[in-house]
Amino acid sequence: MADDEELVAGRRPVEEAFVAGRAARRLLVTPQRRDALERLVLHATALRIPVVEVEGGTLTATAGFDGHQGVALVVEARRFAAPDEILARAIGRGEAPFVLALDSLEDPQNLGSLLRSAEAAGVDGVLFPTRRQAPLSPAAVKASAGASEHLLLAPVDDLAGALAGLHLRGLRIVGADADAALTYREADLRGPLVLVVGSEGRGLAPPIRRRCDLLIRIPMRGRIASLNAAVAGSILVFEAAMQRAAPDARLPRMRACRPPRPISPTARLRRSPSPAATTRGCAADAPPGGYA
Repeated sequence: MADDEELVAGRRPVEEAFVAGRAARRLLVTPQRRDALERLVLHATALRIPVVEVEGGTLTATAGFDGHQGVALVVEARRFAAPDEILARAIGRGEAPFVLALDSLEDPQNLGSLLRSAEAAGVDGVLFPTRRQAPLSPAAVKASAGASEHLLLAPVDDLAGALAGLHLRGLRIVGADADAALTYREADLRGPLVLVVGSEGRGLAPPIRRRCDLLIRIPMRGRIASLNAAVAGSILVFEAAMQRAAPDARLPRMRACRPPRPISPTARLRRSPSPAATTRGCAADAPPGGYA
């Protein structure tokens, strides 16, 4: 592995890396799993990507975890985004921005799981600090099931400052806090929004808490005092997605359907789209904005 290379490990993450068009340099497979991975091997061969057989122990040592399923893709180092690019993606979609901010998560599995939920819920991009944050390791990418290949990821040196900047652009900053007065069902999560999830141990740091316009909690009825950060964050992003999709969250104006995309060679890696997926480009009106 060179300094300008990154490893994507696991069958689904490798498929999504191909679909996302990541610049691949070589496909690594274990001999024992090569027959089961024939579709990926043939796809790499068609793209003239070298296929290299490696032993399972070597692949585990390279990936840093043993859940690689016998396959990994060496790609060029990831290009991270800036907060403005996340806002631009939302504008291009004709929707109010929906951003997830992570305040110093410590567990790569939680990071990956939250990225998976964020992409599935329609989040435009994810902010996280460059320091004191679980790295986007091959294990985290595997936990995201490849969702990290489709999200705009924006590491920032000063998360509190980045949140303040987004607030000035018209986005509301809503933080998850176990002691908040409002439950997530009582809060209005429509419109331009940044949802902030704190670290597993200490929650939101004081500078981040001070930047929040609103704090919300998930009511607990059992004996356990708190939820896993990935579970709690997933509940909140899907609640926000549901509220944003409600009829009263939309403008009365309709927008034109997007034209169908041409079929690309990488489309063979995907399953047949569901009926819901084929009509996603014809969604009605965008939710109310207020960002610049």
